[in-house]
Amino acid sequence: MAAITAVLGAVGSGMASEAGKWAWETAGGLVRRMAGREVVAPARPEDREAVARIIHDSVHGDPELARTWSSFARSVQTTGVTVGRPRLPASVRFFTDRDASMKLLDREAGRKPDGRPRVALLYGGDSMGTSALAVHWGWRAESLFPDGQLYVDLGRGGAGSAHTAGSALRELLRQLGLHHGQIPASEAERIDTFRRIVADRKLLLVLDHARSAAQIAPLLTSAPSVLTLVVARRPFPGLDAFPVPVGPLSDRDAVRLLTKIVGKEAMRSARATLPAVLERCGGSPYALRAAAPRLLAPGPLAAAPPLPLSHHEPTGGPTMHDSDPMRTAAEDAYRLLQPDAARLYRLMGLRPWPAFDAEAAAQVSGIDVDAAGELLGVLADALLLEHTDNGRYRYRPSVRAHAEEAAYRQEGIGGCSAATTRAVDHYLRLSVTAARAALPESWRVPDAPADSPADAHAGRGDAVARLAVELPNLVEAVSTAEEFGKPDTVLTLCRALWPLQLKAGHHEALLPALRIGTAVADDQVPGSRASGALHAQLAHTLGELQLWEEAGAQAAAAARDEREAGHTRGLASAIEFLGLLRLRQWRFQDAYDCFEEAAAVLGGIGPDDEGAADVPRARALLERHRGRALRGLGRFDEAQAHVERALAAFRAEGEAYNTARALTDLSEVLLAREEPGAALPLIDEAIRILSEENADQRVEHLRRLRERCSDLREE
Repeated sequence: MAAITAVLGAVGSGMASEAGKWAWETAGGLVRRMAGREVVAPARPEDREAVARIIHDSVHGDPELARTWSSFARSVQTTGVTVGRPRLPASVRFFTDRDASMKLLDREAGRKPDGRPRVALLYGGDSMGTSALAVHWGWRAESLFPDGQLYVDLGRGGAGSAHTAGSALRELLRQLGLHHGQIPASEAERIDTFRRIVADRKLLLVLDHARSAAQIAPLLTSAPSVLTLVVARRPFPGLDAFPVPVGPLSDRDAVRLLTKIVGKEAMRSARATLPAVLERCGGSPYALRAAAPRLLAPGPLAAAPPLPLSHHEPTGGPTMHDSDPMRTAAEDAYRLLQPDAARLYRLMGLRPWPAFDAEAAAQVSGIDVDAAGELLGVLADALLLEHTDNGRYRYRPSVRAHAEEAAYRQEGIGGCSAATTRAVDHYLRLSVTAARAALPESWRVPDAPADSPADAHAGRGDAVARLAVELPNLVEAVSTAEEFGKPDTVLTLCRALWPLQLKAGHHEALLPALRIGTAVADDQVPGSRASGALHAQLAHTLGELQLWEEAGAQAAAAARDEREAGHTRGLASAIEFLGLLRLRQWRFQDAYDCFEEAAAVLGGIGPDDEGAADVPRARALLERHRGRALRGLGRFDEAQAHVERALAAFRAEGEAYNTARALTDLSEVLLAREEPGAALPLIDEAIRILSEENADQRVEHLRRLRERCSDLREE
């Protein structure tokens, strides 16, 4: 039972890749054959036991089924050991005091195992250096964790907002060495996989910028050699953790930190102004670092002077006072900026753009890209922006709040609205241009602007990569457009996300935007092609996340809207989506019926009708899908006939990638019929084609199929 359950878990975890989907459908066909009836696919880890019991009883009662299952199980790659050792981010160069806090962490790390999770909660204000303390202690205690140190910033998820438990687990599993196709789609499966992998490992896990106990509960483990450091602004009553409060630095330690940064000579020169600086910084390491350049400036400067009216608040207007040392430090640094840098700082802070570049900053502020790049560097040097790993910039949350407040004071509502509109328009143009370059033949992708440069992207892969790197900003742009009452922009931005869904995944990050887009479409244009398209996109992503019931409802809504809109090609596609979903659920007869219905709908498209050019390829894909459904039903002769027709069509059109997929389907059918000699040359041809396409994961699946051929021939 344990071995069978492990195989089912490994196959279920691999459905993020096309190879994983093939293996999942193969498992479903075997289970149906063993049970002699339809068995719905397990959606949760606890559901696997019932399916494993069916397999267990069957293989113990039928030697032929036992041989078939054994051959399949050997082809499944279960999760192995971690690859390499994950590492924490770099620690800060200058670190002062915190001896008492580090001794508390030493105590929790050295506690004898007693069944309680090893969890410490470091909490303190946003500028008190809690994150720096966690990372610094982690590096100092590196020898305690020979299997590595994991780190995830829960406050900054892949879509620009806070991580969900599911997206955080994806990041942790990636650090542990799992590739994209090995990471389960569902949160429940990820929890199970994560806890299984870390169960016997000596690891440190740092969960930075946690928002609530509920956010981190799925990430905790009772593994005796895993220590989890949770970093937050306040204690969580619902979290059973060892508390480590982190408060302000004493004046003595604040002086020590400043001395390390600016040197003893500068500290002697600033002796007269130092008390005022210390008071204003409030023991905040961030504020002290931000104040350091002023100590190096000639002349006394305890606090920054007021800005001239050209780029600060009007006379008589309210002033910004805040007890938060981080915002106080931001105000001081802001007052020293030149007008052009101060304006850029204000305008980019109007929305929580996750990580922006000079091109976006230039569009928002109305300056050229080179000038914007220089100003971003100035803001980073002043600690008003942070550098990201990929050469972009972002705000700390408290600093962005200060920038936004300054913008509304100086620019007014009209100026802020105009700047935000320019930002959204920039991301709209960028996304549509890249989407059209990534999928030029797709009717789902909106048309690019007429003046878009034809050579904006080196190729399809480059265009998809640009969409991927901008995805967090695109999700924020969708939210902003919805908030600003721009429904057409929302719908166009969401449609431009389709190439990412189809070619690169990112489904968790995409989900919030697609939910917004679907709600806007239902409200603004119900029963339209736009509404149908958005429901179909949402159905696709929900299906990839194994949220099957909701995905089915969205696919049905897509079909309803496409039918009302009279969009025949869209209707056929929506029904096809529903059929593919039924394949994942091992509902093979329902899937086959959907593909038959979709083919009948395509038959209603005349040679001069919209979408006619796409019909031959759509029919070939449906032939493939019907073959997959029939293989699951055990109707191998019919399955082979359908897949062979699809293969002939793709060969005739010169579609290398789909030719290889059809070859894989056909080899699966032949292996199910126990004809390894006939399957082997097809597998080799598919490997050659996909190797040239750099489809490594699919090649690996084919190599495992090749091993199954060898096993069957030996038997």
